[in-house]
Amino acid sequence: MTKNYDYDIIIVGGGPAGLSAAWSASQKGLHVAVLEKDEAIGQNIRTSGVTWIKEARSFGIPNDYYNEISNYAFYSPSNFVLKKTKEAQAAVLDVRRTYQFLAYQAASKGADIFLRTNVTDVIKNEKNTISGVKATSLKEDLTFNAKLVIDASGFYSVIGKLLGLVSSWKRFGAGAEYEAYVDKIDSDTWYLMVGSQYSPAGYAWIFPLGKNKVRIGVGVGKPESPADASKLLIELLEKKPKPLDGLGKIVPIEFHYGLIPNEGLRQSTIDDGLILVGDSAGQANPLVLEGIRYAIEFGRLAGKKGAEAVIGGDTSKPSLKSYEDSMRKAIGSKIAAAVKVQHRWLNLSDQEWDKEIEIIDELSAEEFLDFIKADFGVFDMLQLATKHPKLAMRQLFQMMKNSRKDEAK
Repeated sequence: MTKNYDYDIIIVGGGPAGLSAAWSASQKGLHVAVLEKDEAIGQNIRTSGVTWIKEARSFGIPNDYYNEISNYAFYSPSNFVLKKTKEAQAAVLDVRRTYQFLAYQAASKGADIFLRTNVTDVIKNEKNTISGVKATSLKEDLTFNAKLVIDASGFYSVIGKLLGLVSSWKRFGAGAEYEAYVDKIDSDTWYLMVGSQYSPAGYAWIFPLGKNKVRIGVGVGKPESPADASKLLIELLEKKPKPLDGLGKIVPIEFHYGLIPNEGLRQSTIDDGLILVGDSAGQANPLVLEGIRYAIEFGRLAGKKGAEAVIGGDTSKPSLKSYEDSMRKAIGSKIAAAVKVQHRWLNLSDQEWDKEIEIIDELSAEEFLDFIKADFGVFDMLQLATKHPKLAMRQLFQMMKNSRKDEAK
């Protein structure tokens, strides 16, 4: 027997994008449900938890949910640079606590959350547009009817694929990570490592969560390299190249694995009765494989704009266009430029990485962080190219200009 539910908005995926959409839509007084396939919110960590303090505070995330970072170390095969800021700007989140914080936020506004609920199909109305989803939970069939569906299912874009609107990502990053105890760590400093001894097409990281607690991981660009990130991670802990050699004893406590898109935004993130948000929409910064801040920001926007469309009685694609327009205006060109930089980085040799570090060393800490954060525009890159007139910077500026032109087409 099938259980039937009627909601104004159904959100598929209980990650930061879906939970944030549920929070903002519920604030409008709508009947909202989040469908999460795992047994708990934040059960499976698929991200290293890197974000930025300014955004974390703006989202209301308590400061004891993250470790503040004020020093940024960058290692290449034969080079090293350390950038320091007077005040901490980056943060490493306790991801599970953060996701559950967002879940409690959504629930406090009236949103329902269905755990262990796996979406199996979509429901279409007489106009052949989506009007709900079918799911299973504990061997029970469920039907969720809705006026709007928000696909926040992450990398796999479950609803978009079921509708035939999107295809699988062709370019993406695969990341494997241990949360681990270490004897020694400077909890104020994160470490990024590039070059073949860390990853053949990607990078490795050490992100401190506090005293004696870190996340150590390896990211691999696909399809540039067939390497297995999990195996590279094991090799990294066995060989302990710099700076791992300074950590002392390393004891893995928890394993994480995740995939993140590296193509830029989807060609379209809306359709009749549907909004895509988060990794499902390609809203990720590929330079440090982080997408939580975009997921929360644009999850909230998706919930707000989606709710307004439902209240107005029109959830057609034109009615949802304000969501996509606002989102693209905010991050479209930034992500496009960051993707171009990432593609270039994935093809650098060890010798070229050593030279890249020399260029990075000339940047101020603020310039470096804007660059890593992918928070730059053409004017910013023009200033950089003027101040640091090396070939790589000129190439980067040219990529920025080209990406702007592509975005405008």
